[in-house]
Amino acid sequence: MTPSRRGGGLSRRHAALALPSALLPSALLASGCAAPHRGTGRPGDPIVLTLLSHYASGVLKEALRGPVDEWNATHDRVKVRTKAVEFTDLLTTFMVRQAAGQGTDILQPYCLWNGQLVQAGVLRPAPSEHAEEITRGYGEAAVGSSSVGGRVYGYPTEVQTYALYYNKRLLREAGVDGPPRTWRELEDTAYRTTERDRYGNTLVQGFGLSTYDDSTTVGQTLALLNAAGGRFVSADGRSTAIDSPAGRAVFDLEHRLVAKGASDPGVNVYKAFQSGQVAMVVSAGWWTGSLKEQMGEDYRDVGVAPLPVPEADDKRATLSTGFMLGVNAASEHPREAWEFLRWLNTEKVRVKSAGKGATATRMSSLQVSVSSLTGRADDMRALLSEGTDPNLRPFLDALAYAVPEPNVPGAQQAKSLLRKNIEALWTGQRSVDEALRTTRRQIDQEVSRSW
Repeated sequence: MTPSRRGGGLSRRHAALALPSALLPSALLASGCAAPHRGTGRPGDPIVLTLLSHYASGVLKEALRGPVDEWNATHDRVKVRTKAVEFTDLLTTFMVRQAAGQGTDILQPYCLWNGQLVQAGVLRPAPSEHAEEITRGYGEAAVGSSSVGGRVYGYPTEVQTYALYYNKRLLREAGVDGPPRTWRELEDTAYRTTERDRYGNTLVQGFGLSTYDDSTTVGQTLALLNAAGGRFVSADGRSTAIDSPAGRAVFDLEHRLVAKGASDPGVNVYKAFQSGQVAMVVSAGWWTGSLKEQMGEDYRDVGVAPLPVPEADDKRATLSTGFMLGVNAASEHPREAWEFLRWLNTEKVRVKSAGKGATATRMSSLQVSVSSLTGRADDMRALLSEGTDPNLRPFLDALAYAVPEPNVPGAQQAKSLLRKNIEALWTGQRSVDEALRTTRRQIDQEVSRSW
């Protein structure tokens, strides 16, 4: 679902466009009602829209099947057929199929790629009436993720915000009353909860930093950067802004945590946290459902709090990432495609599991069914009613102050370069000064070339 884990990890995704188009059809998984060929819309010959996503298996595939089957059962002139590839192949598939003239009508990209897809002529701008609905119905971060150069290109679907996961038992045993609110408290709590055996081997990390993949390594750092009031990419998208007082503060913090033994970046935090070997870690809301399922009774020790800020009176901020549904610039049926997306993402239906009279969009219900969120705060309040896991609440609250991941044309490569420099810092290969200088030089070169 997200780049961090459900999609397999950005570290294993390659944006190379050399995959032969002849190989793509056999890699695609199709489901949903479909006519044998694209029609004209005449009686007996419906228009068939194709939707390409990464909902290729398991709960994701089943979750999307529900509304698609509902649409197909209630609409005679326009049908929707879903196709899916694994997340690691999604960007390459978009680009290769487009170049081969085999692009699908509707796409569900990771919003980080939107600038690249717009530049390549893959995404169609949302018509004004749809852009207005999106701007009006979704939070600022979700709208920002689905926009490029001030133009809206699609309906936000999954939106992930970042917060602080912590182990209540480990904090309590270390004499810490509750989760940290400032970076000073974060650092102090990390050192107090770190445990080693008599040989100096780490038994418990106070704060989990992980080199697991792009989204884990970079997501943690960018969330802290935003909390410090900094930004990864400049407002015009043509240079990095990480070599700033805020960026230096984040790199200094992470360097100290590693140097003093409170963090061990080589450990997989996704396994270590659930086994009680990490006291605190920054991650996105999708993880909540996974932890609840995997930890069983031990999940009662898990708490989630807003991301700490450098000083107590600082304004809250964190990172948001997400996906969207947009229409292919080459689609022969854009009006019908946008109408399906409006139905899926804005039409309210009764929610049986929520309070009396509660309604939400089909997409919001879909996302909550797989322990995710959308950028529609009203839907989330309706769906996350009494009895819902309270650990989801901080992620919902963060929709109001989260900062979207930058999606300029060179964003994917910039993210990969940032990851390499963060890891070089954590492993002692570069100092804070060297890591900041190298990051600025490499990413400035990359994003400027992408325009």
